[in-house]
Amino acid sequence: MSKPVISVEGLGKRYRLSHEKPHDNLRDSLTHGVRGLMRRLTAPGANARDSEEFWALQDVSFDVAQGDVVGIIGRNGAGKSTLLKILSRITEPTRGRATIRGRVASLLEVGTGFHPELSGRENIYLNGAILGMARVEITRKFDEIVAFAEVERFLDTQVKHYSSGMYVRLAFAVAAHLEPEILILDEVLAVGDADFQRKCLHKMNDVTRRQGRTILFVSHQLASVQQLCNRVIILNRGAISHNTTTAAGIALYSKQQDKIEGAAKTIHYGRELTLLSLQFTSDPVQVFADLHFNFQMKANEGCRIHDLCFLIHNEQNQRVAVADFRQPAKSYELAAGQILSLNGTLRRIALLPGSYQVSFYVRTSLHGEDHQIIQSFEVIQDATAGLMAYPRWDLGTVAMDATFAATVAQGSA
Repeated sequence: MSKPVISVEGLGKRYRLSHEKPHDNLRDSLTHGVRGLMRRLTAPGANARDSEEFWALQDVSFDVAQGDVVGIIGRNGAGKSTLLKILSRITEPTRGRATIRGRVASLLEVGTGFHPELSGRENIYLNGAILGMARVEITRKFDEIVAFAEVERFLDTQVKHYSSGMYVRLAFAVAAHLEPEILILDEVLAVGDADFQRKCLHKMNDVTRRQGRTILFVSHQLASVQQLCNRVIILNRGAISHNTTTAAGIALYSKQQDKIEGAAKTIHYGRELTLLSLQFTSDPVQVFADLHFNFQMKANEGCRIHDLCFLIHNEQNQRVAVADFRQPAKSYELAAGQILSLNGTLRRIALLPGSYQVSFYVRTSLHGEDHQIIQSFEVIQDATAGLMAYPRWDLGTVAMDATFAATVAQGSA
């Protein structure tokens, strides 16, 4: 049995956080330095109050086999970027070890490994040399890299004049085409436009399925993780909470997020209504499949709901679809303490693959309100869906076909 290309054993990374106040001038800095020296001389350990230890990673262990595509997901601050920096040899772990068997290409942020004063052409050769490629190998791949990055006109321009999108296009093209055994990517594809993201995902599928290379992929775009990865590692507060299949990992992570978001905020609509819960039970959903949901809303005082709609926004916060839950020829009548429950389905989701956010529009007898984003869901690619069938956002908001059943019951005290 062959050894894994990445072996991580008991990895930990500690940082020291300073709580000292910044100083506005040299006198304050000198005064603080002298006082700190006197405290250390007269009371050793007294300066511990000015700082604290923070473990970004704690006892992280896992193996990655050749050809695996592993998605690493978690909330902001979970330790994802710290882990990739250690694996890329940018920073050293405090304890534990990471063994890498193969040539690594890392793309951890826009412009990683680029020299701003050099041209795009020169940076291609520089990056190739850093990866250990011979000049003849880089030259052989040069035209493919330039064509993929779509920067022909700016090839001899210093990259400091590139936009963030041009930076990431060229950086990804170099990393993907110069044949590293292991490719490490940290959310950088979010900088590119939708067409380039699809192009990158197609390229990553190609290098794993046809060429057997290994990819570690950090992303908050669960649709991309679902499409690309065969395994998912979930990080939570610097530790691994789950190491499982992609489908199971995304389902577990979505449930965790629902619990966190539900506990973090109580949403009120005027004085009359409070949103208790909203869940999408078939998230993520394939293009043209059905998305099932349920939600509950409690009346704090008697009211009549005339309009109730989902407003669906894309990642650019553009409203792209609406789902109407009005009852034919009647409104929802709620007495104080009663709970309105809706269980339903959004039929044949005709949305492009990606992440979408949902807000409510509620109009009662007293007011109407389009509230803040309250939930999100992911749409993933269906290989049988043709692009011509997708809606045109420039023609206006799409009305979704919704079927639902509404019940009103007395809530518990």
